[in-house]
Amino acid sequence: MASSFLLFSLLFIGLHAADGFMEFVVTRCVFNSSDPKDIEFIQSYYYNKLEYTRFSSSVGKFVGFTEHGVKNAEYWNNNPSFLAQMKAAKERYCVHNIQIDYDAVLTKSAPPYVRLHSVTPPGGKDSSMLVCSVFDFYPQKIIVRWLRDGEPETAGVTSTDELADGDWYYQVHSHLEYKPRSGEKISCVVEHMSLSKPLVTDWDPSMPESERNKIAIGASGLILGLTLSLAGFIYYKRKARGRILVPSN
Repeated sequence: MASSFLLFSLLFIGLHAADGFMEFVVTRCVFNSSDPKDIEFIQSYYYNKLEYTRFSSSVGKFVGFTEHGVKNAEYWNNNPSFLAQMKAAKERYCVHNIQIDYDAVLTKSAPPYVRLHSVTPPGGKDSSMLVCSVFDFYPQKIIVRWLRDGEPETAGVTSTDELADGDWYYQVHSHLEYKPRSGEKISCVVEHMSLSKPLVTDWDPSMPESERNKIAIGASGLILGLTLSLAGFIYYKRKARGRILVPSN
């Protein structure tokens, strides 16, 4: 069973207009899966911010937390019809709606994409650092690990938490600080429920990313310069053809 839980709730509010006091009921389902044994139905009764009575399907009866709440709980627990209705609410309200949620949203997944790049280690250390950035995955749970020459690498590894993008997707970034060795192979491995097998991305150390960017920028500038030069030459030739030569005396 997962340690975290999901819940949804329905809020009923009744306001006493005479003096502004508020009494309300919160009905919620707490669950780790769509399995009924992992679902708890809870209905809580509040006066202002104080919960005074609660029914929980895990307990199977009402429990009071104040003098008034204890009296309410005793009265409702002695009402077989009402108590049976509350016990049936887990199946009627929670199990039904949670299955809809799982079918519509919670069983869906989106595969991640990975960007592996190098950065300068903080503090000017005499080492190298790789960053494995994983984007646009759902659900949140994911495993990002490193391999070095086929063996798990844990030294020098730091990772962020899964960061919510605000659109149901997540991203995470794992850093590997290491001393380069000649001929070694370093890989970032991502495991996620959307993937049929681990996604392995190998690092190509043949040329640092900064150097590749410089070459790409230089090549783009060279092509642009040649294009402008060719355009100027063509323009000059066309103008030259249109000139009229006048003989001198």
